[in-house]
Amino acid sequence: MKDIVIALAKAAISAALNQPADFNLEDALKTYPALKEKGAAFVTLNTKTHGQLRGCIGSLQAHRPLYEDIIHNAQAAALYDPRFLPLSTEELDQIKLEVSILSEPHIVQYSDIEDLKNKVIPFQDGVVLKLDGRQATYLPQVWEQLPHFDDFFSSLCLKANLGHDCLSHHPEISTYRVKVYQEE
Repeated sequence: MKDIVIALAKAAISAALNQPADFNLEDALKTYPALKEKGAAFVTLNTKTHGQLRGCIGSLQAHRPLYEDIIHNAQAAALYDPRFLPLSTEELDQIKLEVSILSEPHIVQYSDIEDLKNKVIPFQDGVVLKLDGRQATYLPQVWEQLPHFDDFFSSLCLKANLGHDCLSHHPEISTYRVKVYQEE
């Protein structure tokens, strides 16, 4: 599945940049029928040389066939991530793709921050934080950069444009798991 998911994302980006893409979607869907099922995916682009983030867009809820979600999010990560300029054709060979297929997010029932610390599993759980109409998520891979609970959640609060201590306001927290496919 890894090769097909990465190839699909790469072909989607190539097509969006008006570059030739050697990918047969019809064959892929016959060989991997799971791609036709509803699914949610995040597509992350990193630079090959320094591993710096170059784009990341995804879906938290499965609302369309997985292959469509991968195509849409790959193109959006390359061209429409507001944190970056659109990817150029020259940069196409300088990026490394990662596709994360998400499980269904589940709301975590917790009484306080200590209880939440016992229920969120670092390096395994992706986290969605919602409060006052704002929302942000971090994939489980983000634990690698922010391995401490307090740093992880402080940063996630800031990503949602809330104060770094937004956990004190008891936001809604959901967790999910991912299956990660990385380009070699």
